[in-house]
Amino acid sequence: MAMFDAVAALNDILENLDRDAREATRLRAVLVPELRRVIELGRADAEARLLEERDGIACARRLSGLTDAVIRTIHDAVVWRLYPNDNPSTGEQLAVVATGGYGRGTMAPGSDIDLLFLLPYKQTAWSESVVEAMLYVLWDLKLKVGHATRSVEECLREGRADMTIRTSLLEARYLFGTRALFEELVTRFDTELVMGTAPEFVEAKLRERDARVSKAGASRYLVEPNVKDGKGGLRDLNTLFWIAKYTYRVRDQSELVVAGLFTPEEYRVFERCDELLWRVRCHMHFVTGRSEERLSFGLQPRIAERFGYEPRGGLSGVERFMKAYFLIAKEVGDLTAIVCAALEARHAKRTPVLDRWIGRFRDRFRATAIEAEDFIDDHGRINLRDADAFTRDPVNLIRLFWLADRHNLPIHPDATRVANRALRLIGHSLRADEEANRLFLEILTSKNSPETILRLMNEAGVLGRFIPEFGRIVAMMQFNMYHHFTVDEHLLRAIGVLSGIESGRTEEEHPLATRLIDTISHRRALYVTVLLHDIAKGRPEDHSIAGAAIAEKLGPRFGLTAAETEMVAWLVEHHLLMSMTAQSRDLSDPKTIEKFAGVVQTLERLKLLTILTVADIKAVGPGVWTAWKGTLIRTLYDETEVVLSGGHSEIARTDRVRLIQMALREQLNDWDSEPFDEYAARHNQAYWLKVDTTRQFKHAGFVRTLVAEGRTVATAAETDPVRGVTELTIYSPDHPRLLAIVTGACAASGGNIVDAQIFTTTDGFALDSIFISRAFDRDEDELRRAGRITSAIEKALRGEIRIADLVADRHPPSGRTPTFLVPPDMAIDNALSSRETVIEITGLDRPGLLYELTTALSRLSLNITSAHVATFGERAVDVFYVTDLTGTRVTQPDRQVAIRSAVMEVFASDVAAMRAEGLDALIDSPPPREA
Repeated sequence: MAMFDAVAALNDILENLDRDAREATRLRAVLVPELRRVIELGRADAEARLLEERDGIACARRLSGLTDAVIRTIHDAVVWRLYPNDNPSTGEQLAVVATGGYGRGTMAPGSDIDLLFLLPYKQTAWSESVVEAMLYVLWDLKLKVGHATRSVEECLREGRADMTIRTSLLEARYLFGTRALFEELVTRFDTELVMGTAPEFVEAKLRERDARVSKAGASRYLVEPNVKDGKGGLRDLNTLFWIAKYTYRVRDQSELVVAGLFTPEEYRVFERCDELLWRVRCHMHFVTGRSEERLSFGLQPRIAERFGYEPRGGLSGVERFMKAYFLIAKEVGDLTAIVCAALEARHAKRTPVLDRWIGRFRDRFRATAIEAEDFIDDHGRINLRDADAFTRDPVNLIRLFWLADRHNLPIHPDATRVANRALRLIGHSLRADEEANRLFLEILTSKNSPETILRLMNEAGVLGRFIPEFGRIVAMMQFNMYHHFTVDEHLLRAIGVLSGIESGRTEEEHPLATRLIDTISHRRALYVTVLLHDIAKGRPEDHSIAGAAIAEKLGPRFGLTAAETEMVAWLVEHHLLMSMTAQSRDLSDPKTIEKFAGVVQTLERLKLLTILTVADIKAVGPGVWTAWKGTLIRTLYDETEVVLSGGHSEIARTDRVRLIQMALREQLNDWDSEPFDEYAARHNQAYWLKVDTTRQFKHAGFVRTLVAEGRTVATAAETDPVRGVTELTIYSPDHPRLLAIVTGACAASGGNIVDAQIFTTTDGFALDSIFISRAFDRDEDELRRAGRITSAIEKALRGEIRIADLVADRHPPSGRTPTFLVPPDMAIDNALSSRETVIEITGLDRPGLLYELTTALSRLSLNITSAHVATFGERAVDVFYVTDLTGTRVTQPDRQVAIRSAVMEVFASDVAAMRAEGLDALIDSPPPREA
């Protein structure tokens, strides 16, 4: 490929520049189009070479070099044509300096251009004119320019006061102009600012990193990572180099080995991380045409394709690409730990307060002397007595972490570094070692902080080597919108949730699980289950069944009894059962409870499955666990407990409903007994069992007000900032088309329904709660939007508008291929309920989907008696309990065929998109539903 020569092209522009262009506006009119053409050609060349050479650093340097040449050309044109100065005075000197990210000599297509115009002591009319003319050209080129015009003295004064400016100057790179000015800045910066201030700088940079990471995402395993500012991203590498440059006084990255900060191997890791992150970032900017830093789901397939990843071993191309990305992010974390350890050794970084997690245990535990001969207490951190500790006894690779947990001490980074280099020692013999497995099981089931220790083991690479099945899911993401973290991060977080439940720290949020955990007999089995429940993700087969087989193999190895191993295998195989049943079945239908109890069979399994389900859902990500889900799981547990205990569920249900009503009665202290009894009698048992007490209280006030006002149709709206949803409450006389009207009004306003609770009172009124995805950050804006939706619902219910017309206007057919492809599937079942036919529909979620489904069902003269709406990221799972107009189940084969045909027609565009991608086999045989 012929390389585009930007410098030659720019020289041609200067040589052929109109000699009459001696006025600023005229010069820009001539110069800007020519420069824009060179920039476009230069970027196109950089993109083509990036695709061919696959070198992110080379691309970033090429773009930086192009920018250097363009800025030099602008300067020369301005000076030659507008402000010639053949004999400049000492006050008319100017040096143009690249600072910040641009100063490193690397930039992405959408990066900012940070420039420092350096003056001798004060600005003269000539230098002011030159700088201003240059900036106007850069702005006309639509380049993002950050600039400062300062003398050397001003730079030092500003740098002394502001750490951001100091960091920017640390990266200063001479471009052109009076070199002596630049050299004076560098020398004085070194002697007057850097000398003796390393600890202050390091502390500031690490504090700044913490703030940045918490904003961009506190885990480096978020499935839509910020490549620039996220944990494990480019800015982390930049921070390491800034700190090293400031502390070790190096000028170039390659000097980090000579300075003793990295070994040659570690420096190769640094370079590999730097290159891949730059490659990803450059591709993202090229693909989007802007400075996009978040590797979103929409971008991931396109970047994976540019990297050349294809499906293999049960993983799609995009999942393989993201795994490679997360492994790099993990290595950036390892490098961060190495640098912090080295800085502490030099006393450049103040010795930190012991790891945050230690603080939680200091009051409860007192560290004792370390009893293992190969380890020492090194100023409150566990370190190796000598570097051969792991070679002499490989069990020490597990014992190191066991001691950290036992004595509540952090591990010295040097010990972690040696452990990381000794991973080859973890082979078949160590995995089979009884002592190693005993120590590991004690770590996993510790009452201290098992999540923290397991995460340290994972970061060091020990966990994935000791349990190869776990190693397979390290850094593995699932290409869907439901899971916020990689599989290994999800499992470790689930252990943390379980530990929090057992310690009582989360009793307010998880009262049922907290009560149950003290009554179980299989505590060790529960912890092993939580660690293993998703361990078979990314395999072609059903991960629950494959995971159970892995559990059967690992249980005896860990030292579990046969009964414990059997329990773990059963729990792993059925770990989705309770969640799915609670969220997509009618829990007031005895058939639902009977079938669920038939699978669970024992109270011990029920307790363990309940706690596992809570930990699993909570660990998916922020906002996924809700009070409503907690209420559904509690109701399913209570109903099933009665059956498994040999009691009669109807009796127990009546008792529970009475207790719930009594609790609400106490809250409604301004109600008289008679009005409350009348109100309570209006609700069926299902309402009292499924709706949480906070919502029951709100409903009571809502209904009381509108009844007093004589209204039969009313709506209300409120925001839920924790879940990121807006809740709409609808009260109306019930009729078959009600749900279609409500969902249609949401669709017409662009509201995507993520949850719904639908109830009918004993006197024929509907009381529905609809939850839609939030569209605005500010509550005022969101509530205004909710008001438009509720207004449309009320008008439609009064017959003033036609919902179908509103929806047609809002959602014209789209020809765009969706980011996610979910094969539609449905099941019609008459065995799940004694009264209704259950229709379960799975497909790609989109605004208006629920409206289309409810409309399709109502056109078939089906009455929806209850609906269970759930979304798992991009996947919608909608379950409808229906009867025909005579109130009986749908049993005729031809009616069932008509229902299937009508529902599948709703997903026709999704099916067409999948066939276009060659996914016919997936359409004909959809995979099992997983959450």
